[in-house]
Order: sequence, then structure tokens, then C-alpha cells
Amino acid sequence: MKAIAYRKPLPISDPQSLQDVTLPEPVPGERDLLVAVKAVSVNPVDAKVRIRSHPPEGRWAILGWDAVGTVQAVGEKVTLFRPGDRVWYAGAIDRPGANAEYHLVDERIAAIAPTSLGDAQAAALPLTAITAWEMLFDRLGIERGGDGNHSLLIVGAAGGVGSIMVQLARRLTRLTVIGTASRPETTEWVRSLGAHHVVDHARPIAEELRRAGLAAPKYVASLNQTEHHFPDIVELIAPQGRLGLIDDPPSGAIDIGALKRKSVSLHWELMFTRSLFATVDLIEQHKLLAEVARLVDAGELRTTLGEHFGRIDAANLRRAHAFLESGKARGKIVLEGF
Repeated sequence: MKAIAYRKPLPISDPQSLQDVTLPEPVPGERDLLVAVKAVSVNPVDAKVRIRSHPPEGRWAILGWDAVGTVQAVGEKVTLFRPGDRVWYAGAIDRPGANAEYHLVDERIAAIAPTSLGDAQAAALPLTAITAWEMLFDRLGIERGGDGNHSLLIVGAAGGVGSIMVQLARRLTRLTVIGTASRPETTEWVRSLGAHHVVDHARPIAEELRRAGLAAPKYVASLNQTEHHFPDIVELIAPQGRLGLIDDPPSGAIDIGALKRKSVSLHWELMFTRSLFATVDLIEQHKLLAEVARLVDAGELRTTLGEHFGRIDAANLRRAHAFLESGKARGKIVLEGF
């Protein structure tokens, strides 16, 4: 099968950082789906793994944790799907990724894809939808349909996770949703997704909230550059608030002790935790992706596709990684077909 892979961490400007290769087609385990991949998207985790992870000597590593495709075969204990089903999922970080013609995924973290979206449009959503859903409802403990007296601040609302988190918070809660963005085009993007207010994170965010006359948010989801914004977050968050993080601040870059005075709780979200540890609630990702698909088909949520970079090959994936690393991406970068 065709695949895009690498053998050692290299800058994305190096042609060997991602290469077109031919590899054996994988064989499904007992709970696996063998999926013919139709479209994928690129996430920050792709670049982080490519830069940091060293494959075993002489082995190829395949990236890619967002896919839409058609089930070709199933393992002997699969009960949720059958060949011919069109599925979407984000996969598991401890298994080969989806930048290949055929891919294996545990049935408990996949779901039927939305029928109202094409393959590229659908591929933009799984990883970020899982991350945003788990952050809002599992980590921060927000109740669906609740918290009408409070607000949620999303730092970095124009990115992949922020773009779907704005929608989920607006559609499924009664929170006042405040997003941050720094350019006219990203500000308009966040507004179009449903944010009640958008403030400029290129300026001190606490000051921007005061200037806009906005109350201290009970919930803050910091999606990128947390080390830069952390002092402002400590200042602006409401006493007894909840702070959620998904990025990787450098060691020692944030002082969590600064949260003590306000009794603010800190919550990490990694959407791969359930699959990494085969948690007893692993199937919750299947359920939430099925619910997201239902909301998409009902017109409640929309795709967060920002850029379509053409077919799935090494040159286009290198271009996608470079654009993602530039920090200028809006929404999700998607590739489609081999």
C-alpha cells in the first residue's frame, strides 16, 4: 500500500522529513477495522511527533490522526461495523497513523461519518471534536444545557480545537462564549462560528476583557501559547474557576501555585488517554463521535475545514506541516485521495 512516513526527526524543509513509501497492508486484530482511507487532516500532534519521536532503526513511522474512510474488513470480535461502512475517527497515538491507503483502528473509537459532509469536510473534525468535547464535558465538568450564569474563555479560538469548541459550547451549553483571535480574518472566523465576543490575544487578555466590559470567566480553555498567556489567565479567571490546557508549556514556564489564591483547578486534556490506557470507558469516544455526526447532519455543527491541500502524498503533507508550524492556519488543513 502507499504510505507517507519518516525514519528520523528532521525539519519539515528536508525532503526526507516525510517520504512516499510502499508498505505491507495491515491485518486487523480482533477489535479492529481495516479502513480504506479517503481523506485525512493535519494536527499539531503530527508535527510534534515528527519532531520528537525516533522510530526503531530501519523502521518507517506513519503519522496522521484524523481520517475518513470505508471499512474493508473487520476483526473477529467487531460488532459495531461491517464492510462498506463509511467511518470517521482520530485513531490511537501508539499505533501507526492514517497517512496510508489502509489503516487499522479499534472499533470503539470510530463512528459512522456524517452523511451530510464530503470526505474532506468530515476529516477536519474527529480529533478536535473529541478534544473539545472531552475538555468541556469530561475535564471542566460543564453540564450540557447548563451554566447560563457563567462564561467560557477560549484562548486560541480560531485553531482546529477552538473552532469546534466554540460551536459545541454555543450549541450545547448556555455559557457566554468568548474567543480570542489576533487578525481580522481569524476574528471574523470565530464570530461566524458562534462566539458571543472575540478579544485580541496579541494584547494582554485581562485588559481586553475589562475594556469589553466582560465579567471574569468561570471556565478558561487555553489551547496554545499557555506559557505566554498564563499570567493574564491567573488575573482574569473567576475565583473557584476551572482552567483547562491541551498544549505543552515548557517545563517551569507556568507557576501553577499562582492558581492557589483563587482556588482555581487545573485540568489537562489529551484525547489519546483513553486509547493509550485502554480505559474501561474507551467506547465513550465512539459515542461522542456518533453524537457529533448527528449534530452535523442536523445542521447544528459545521465543518472546520480551513485549507484543502490536495491529494495525500509526501509533498503535500510537508507543505501542510510547514503551514501548520507557521502558526497562521485557520481551522483545519485537509488532504484527500491517493
